[in-house]
Amino acid sequence: MAMRIILLSALALTLAGCAYPGTPPALAPITTAAAAPPGTTGQTSSVAQRSDDARAPVTILVSIDGFRPDYLDRGVTPNLNRLRAGGVFASMRPSFPSVTFPNHWTLVTGLRPDRSGIVGNKMQDAARPGETFTMASDDPFWWSESTPIWVDAERAGIRTATMFWPGANVAVGGTAKPDSHGAIAGGTRPQDWQQFNQQVSGTQRVNAVLDWLRRPAAIRPKLVTLYFDTVDSVGHANGPDAAATIQAVADVDASIGMLVDGLAGLGQTANLVIVADHGMAATSSTRVVALDQIADAADYRTVETGAYASLNAVPGHEASLEARLLKPHDHLQCWRKAEIPARFHYGPNPRVPGYLCLAETGWRVEQSVPTKVSSGGSHGFDPFAPEMRAVFIANGPGFARGKTLASFDNVAVAPLLRDLVGLPAKQGLDGSSLRFHNVRKR
Repeated sequence: MAMRIILLSALALTLAGCAYPGTPPALAPITTAAAAPPGTTGQTSSVAQRSDDARAPVTILVSIDGFRPDYLDRGVTPNLNRLRAGGVFASMRPSFPSVTFPNHWTLVTGLRPDRSGIVGNKMQDAARPGETFTMASDDPFWWSESTPIWVDAERAGIRTATMFWPGANVAVGGTAKPDSHGAIAGGTRPQDWQQFNQQVSGTQRVNAVLDWLRRPAAIRPKLVTLYFDTVDSVGHANGPDAAATIQAVADVDASIGMLVDGLAGLGQTANLVIVADHGMAATSSTRVVALDQIADAADYRTVETGAYASLNAVPGHEASLEARLLKPHDHLQCWRKAEIPARFHYGPNPRVPGYLCLAETGWRVEQSVPTKVSSGGSHGFDPFAPEMRAVFIANGPGFARGKTLASFDNVAVAPLLRDLVGLPAKQGLDGSSLRFHNVRKR
């Protein structure tokens, strides 16, 4: 599920290099570069640069929410396919649960959701009774169990900028909610960041990134994130094979082409790391398991429903709930949190509710039977299901050309980003950049 629309004032849209509709006026190039070969992001054999503004490669992490690897085979992605041919490609496994916020946080922390603290798009914590985390939550309490790469980079003197990313608007490590002046003690954000707003177009998002990269070297970011949500939102509404979804794929491909062309116009070399958080599976209102038909609604309280359901027993009702919930069910399997299969790496975190029910891929588990007939798409299923795979493309001077990697877990992305921006390896992560050893250029 893509991030919720968060309304901004017109003034806020002008801050921190925010974009504007259309293509910006032509600017005098900062560098003069020979044309880059197809499938590259501005690598050149000779570049004449101003001595006071040398353009070292920038690392740009791009997320296309809900982008399955097989979308590249639909005939509408010439730009992404050129980057794939000129770089490194893989079909990447998301972490469980295969939903938006946990996986975006994993991609930038290198920790699986159970260890990062972002265990769902919606969650609760006994330390905050009566509160529920949602995709609009920006209280540092929820986010500060782990540290995203931009925090480590900023503390190391590497300037960062985020054109949307879950959690990038949060002062991570802060000790309290903002005071009346918006200040949070001890928290760190990117130097430049934008609050997510679904109404900001792909063109505006790309232009904002290019505007940041037009800056003088002293205030130009070295690590940038860029997020596109429409493939996911249209996929939810219509399903992964619908014409509208394929058009959304084509639209985001055009935005990627605009980014590549803009970088070339600036003479800016870049290591592009293009990822998705998860895939998408076709669903239907005729393929729903209703919780209230397999358990007594008086025995439990749900936290999340969809591809999976997480729920807690009403105190004193544990035995009654388990007697019904933990029996075999068609198209659904339920576990106590301590008994969730080890391959999901999920359960020990206190924020994980007491029980988890996972639907068969393409089915959903909801509180009750839907009253309207509908079809569409969803995710959150078993990360090993082919429909949940996420795209991975890396292209730039730091990567070999024309390489395909075997599928890997997305916990490897954050260590790769650390290598690209010059941060030392971080102990205790769930992934390693060693997977990329044979496809990296040094």
